[in-house]
Amino acid sequence: MMTTLRWSLGIWVLLAMMGSSIRAEETKPSVPPQKVLPLPGEVLSIRGHTAFVLVPPSAGKIIPWVLYAPTLPGLPGTEEKWMFERFLEAGIAVAGIDVGESYGNAAGRALYSALHDELTSHRKFAQKVMLLGRSRGGLMTLSWAAENPDKVAGFAGIYPVCNLASYPGISNAAPAFGLKPADLEAQLIRHNPIDRLEPLVRARVPLFVIHGDQDKLVPLEANSGLVRSRYQALGGTFEWVVPVGQGHTMWTGFFQSPELVAFVLRECRKQAQ
Repeated sequence: MMTTLRWSLGIWVLLAMMGSSIRAEETKPSVPPQKVLPLPGEVLSIRGHTAFVLVPPSAGKIIPWVLYAPTLPGLPGTEEKWMFERFLEAGIAVAGIDVGESYGNAAGRALYSALHDELTSHRKFAQKVMLLGRSRGGLMTLSWAAENPDKVAGFAGIYPVCNLASYPGISNAAPAFGLKPADLEAQLIRHNPIDRLEPLVRARVPLFVIHGDQDKLVPLEANSGLVRSRYQALGGTFEWVVPVGQGHTMWTGFFQSPELVAFVLRECRKQAQ
């Protein structure tokens, strides 16, 4: 009898301790997302993913904005500071969300939609956003743009990846899409930005790219060059700057391009009218 009583008491104490632990876990304050930004801004969480917003000091009734990618740990970096300062001075906000190494997959596209909904529904941001893709950020933003052309004011790219077959390659990209390499290759036309340009042309979305002619990691002709020829053949507007002798580097000219900034300001201002 005594043994049974001690056993029952032990079970009761154990359950009580488990209950206390669960309640403590439920009431423990969540850790706010952390991110180092090149300029002061707000860091927030959207669907459990770290996002950021830089708001201009003076904003009108409708706030034009730039969606930057890739927002990975360490990005945006100090290289983007010069551009971002000019955007903010012109009354243009900058935002981004960490979608991981998505390579433009469905999960990443859904997170961009969530960010767009949050900022346009609750913060007076313009319905049409300017996309700014650095390197593989091109895959991320152009893939979202193909499915949301009515929400895109324009696209600006800094040596952007536009072709999955070129970078990261079919085998490396396939896991992000939940596919085997052979299956991704068979379905490539459904996922590859270079094959999904027509909706953007129909929506009259202008494109701008700065891309060096000696880029070995993201070759010009297999990416921006291919987009340019196809986009113009479809009747779309495409502007580019091709710095001679430049590769996939941190060369200042890529990140302090007057032409890129002028393009972004011109197209964003249309959204505030």
